[in-house]
Amino acid sequence: MSYADSYIGSLRREVGSRLLLVPGAQVLLVDPAGRVLFQQRADSGVWELPAGACEPGSDFTGTAVRELKEETGLDVDRADLIPFGSLSDPGVHTLTYPNGDITHCFALCFLARRWSGELRPEPEESLRAVFREPDDPPWPLHPPTAVALDMFRAFLATGKFQAR
Repeated sequence: MSYADSYIGSLRREVGSRLLLVPGAQVLLVDPAGRVLFQQRADSGVWELPAGACEPGSDFTGTAVRELKEETGLDVDRADLIPFGSLSDPGVHTLTYPNGDITHCFALCFLARRWSGELRPEPEESLRAVFREPDDPPWPLHPPTAVALDMFRAFLATGKFQAR
């Protein structure tokens, strides 16, 4: 789905760039070697996890499945998504995009270790995608992605759901 056709795109036509509260999902995809999938945003050049906003009628899990497929070409089964954290801190997850749009995002963060398909970044959204060690992410790293990686490490160490 193109940005113009999305729920957020339709809202932006009505409200312009002013602050929107946006629910969404992020997927931390971990390969058998323990590396994490990062993608480089086409609009800003920063590296982040596959993520996106919910659409009307969707839930967090469905959003994670859809966004991973749209942005990377990879398929993940809902049952293989493990929620490990929620990122909503306005100091970290209030974003101003290069076009001036502002969002305060509320993201449920999922871990996935199983998927299928061929990695094909969506050129409108991502310049490229790579698997890297979580302690050696590509730079520049999107600040919310750094927080999601910290939450992931805390989840692995404690087994407890993380909220920030």
